[in-house]
Amino acid sequence: METKTNLHTLKSNLPTIIIALAIIVTAGIFASAYKAKFKKQVTISVTGLAEKSFASDLIVWRGEYQRKSSDLKAAYALIKNDEANVRQYLKSNSITEKEFVFSSISIEKEFDTKYNDQGKQISSVFTGYKLSQMVTVESKNIDKVEVVSREVTKLIESGIEISSLEPSYFYTKLSELKIDLLAKASADAKKRAETIAENSGGALGKLLKADMGVFQITAPNSNEDFSYGGAFNTSSKNKKASITIRINYAIK
Repeated sequence: METKTNLHTLKSNLPTIIIALAIIVTAGIFASAYKAKFKKQVTISVTGLAEKSFASDLIVWRGEYQRKSSDLKAAYALIKNDEANVRQYLKSNSITEKEFVFSSISIEKEFDTKYNDQGKQISSVFTGYKLSQMVTVESKNIDKVEVVSREVTKLIESGIEISSLEPSYFYTKLSELKIDLLAKASADAKKRAETIAENSGGALGKLLKADMGVFQITAPNSNEDFSYGGAFNTSSKNKKASITIRINYAIK
């Protein structure tokens, strides 16, 4: 009789027992899934570096000259004559018409202004016009433009008041250079990561993240400061490019 009672009780409580077991099993599954999801993954972060020395393939030189006169037409005639002489000078040094350009003529009125001891203007007398013009030479023939910039004193000796600016040097294949350096920096980073992982008793896993660092162009063997945005040297004909890349790998 007691056995029948127990069986009856078990049958009546069976749904509750099944629900309880289901809850326990589900909780276990969720717990395992939670642990798997939030299990701390061992990673390694390394920085790869690549550098390359190269020579510029483009030069830009600028010269500025001016004329002063109380008569605007006279000053204009003088500076146009200077332009013709500068043009002839460039051509005589094998600079073609396609390689140089003249700016528009800038006209500025000049005054002789006087002030009293209190700093108040007491007079202003017009003294004439100052006209200025700039010539820009851009060429891939670096040697001949360097000669032009050095020997510009010949124009000064002929009476032209010209100021020669320092040439600027550029490289027209920076995109290709940057891609090449990125590939080498990535390979360098991977090699570093593999060395660290192996020496730690692990193995390199999948790539998790990669961030390109600063791309710099500096003069070789110089003490130029590396800036946050990346140095870009234009004063040196010979240059050195460098790039860094930071990569995160999983460790197996």
